[in-house]
Amino acid sequence: MAFVIPVNEQNFEEEVLKSDKLVLIDFYADWCGPCKALAPTLEKFAEENQDKVKVVKINVDESPNLAGAFNVRSIPTLVTMKGNEAIYGVTGGVPKNVLEQLLEQSLQAVAANDIKGDKPAAPSSKKPGGKGPTP
Repeated sequence: MAFVIPVNEQNFEEEVLKSDKLVLIDFYADWCGPCKALAPTLEKFAEENQDKVKVVKINVDESPNLAGAFNVRSIPTLVTMKGNEAIYGVTGGVPKNVLEQLLEQSLQAVAANDIKGDKPAAPSSKKPGGKGPTP
């Protein structure tokens, strides 16, 4: 069973914006070496944390508008979201412990700020860079 869900521009709203859980988005490309290296780690992380977070992947070549909306400049880029609000982001092939830190910090931010995702802001209204854990 795959625990990382493929998302594109057609199902983004349903899978990400309307998710009742925190969402971790992996922006990747099939030709990207670090993206391929991260994939098994991300799959295991998704399986182990399926009760806390929904993990999705977006191919930047197939969904360039989504990549642009999130200001993705390099891949892999990982962004946590709740509803319409991007919370934290990290770029690069990160180890599992950084994924766990990203998850915990994002869950704390959601709890502390009472982020419900019901704000009308577009996903691109907040830059998700530089605020997450460092590898």
